[in-house]
Amino acid sequence: MEDTSNEKHSSFWGIMVIAGTVIGGGMFALPVDLAGSWFFWGAFILIIAWFSMLHSGLLLLEANLNYPVGSSFNTITKDLIGNKWNIISGFTVAFVLYILTYAYISANGAIISETISMNLGQHVNPRVIGISTALFVASILWFSSLAASRITSLFLGVKIISFVIVFGSFFFQVDYSILRDIAGSAEGNASYFPYVFMALPVCLASFGFHGNIPSLIICYGKRKDKLIKSIVFGSLLALVIYLFWLYCTMGNISREGFKNIISSGGNVDSLVKSFLGTNQHGIIEFFLLLFSNLAVASSFFGVTLGLFDYLADLFKFDNSPGGRLKTILLTFLPPASLYLIFPNGFIYGIGGAGLCATIWAVIIPAFLALKARKKFPDKMFTVWGGHIIPCIVMLFGVAVIVCWFGSTFNLLPKFG
Repeated sequence: MEDTSNEKHSSFWGIMVIAGTVIGGGMFALPVDLAGSWFFWGAFILIIAWFSMLHSGLLLLEANLNYPVGSSFNTITKDLIGNKWNIISGFTVAFVLYILTYAYISANGAIISETISMNLGQHVNPRVIGISTALFVASILWFSSLAASRITSLFLGVKIISFVIVFGSFFFQVDYSILRDIAGSAEGNASYFPYVFMALPVCLASFGFHGNIPSLIICYGKRKDKLIKSIVFGSLLALVIYLFWLYCTMGNISREGFKNIISSGGNVDSLVKSFLGTNQHGIIEFFLLLFSNLAVASSFFGVTLGLFDYLADLFKFDNSPGGRLKTILLTFLPPASLYLIFPNGFIYGIGGAGLCATIWAVIIPAFLALKARKKFPDKMFTVWGGHIIPCIVMLFGVAVIVCWFGSTFNLLPKFG
């Protein structure tokens, strides 16, 4: 039940952990939230979000490498920018990881129960499924964090195979009149750009891998070459798959069709049902359901691993079976309880995470890197671009916060 640092891991393993964490529930939130801006503007803002989140992750790594292996966000923030900021960042870190854990419990309950219903004709309460999957993930994580990471990598591998099979088929069925929304343009509804802003927080949350950086350092030690490769290529793989996913979804389901998905709550099962409504059968239907289940499951493992490591460091729980059990209970009880009260909060959870993630995963890493550069002149690694990159990252964060409040208070146009 112990996890020891093993510097023999290849970079491929780290890339899979980052990509496996990123490529998950966000895939199902993105087409729904980007339906208003549609494909070309949606792809543009997604690339902007990736660039900003990649560099905020590298800035966090830059600061983290100045501290002992195993130091978490809490330790670094307290030392570099003081206890007040540490309390703020600690709250936002916990909120984001907890709300994402809740969102993935919700998504697992919805998609697995839908899969059982479609294939076995049996209705199972999604809450039972959601809590059962949470118990399964908790037991794996209690046994070994490394086992959870390896399962994430395995799920990602199978998920990519399923993705290629399913969307290789959808790729050749893309209707360019749908992708370009010719019907909407003909009706004078082609003002896509204003909807970009309401989707910005979800785009940010869809690249949330920052909670896994301390876990990667535990695995690799301070081998910065492997750590940098893991972050860069893991997030880049996620971006490529996201863009391909948008191309396939928005080329098969019309912009008007997304209004029905939004009106039904926008949960994972609604989007999958819409895909199955495009007359897909047999092997394609099987792999679509497999992909949908694994997409959510891999992110679930990745997010809970980050939350587990954060809480263990925050409360100084040891790595004994008893210490790990305390961390597990603190990791899973709050989001599982919230899920039992509000079972259909996937889209809301992802969107809400975007706001707080802006603080701890975008703005604070930029501050940490700037402070670390002054405190540690003999630093191991410095992100390129001098002060320009931290400033760009912070500006992106401020823009996301403004957009989130604008959307929340109905100051921005909402599609559907």
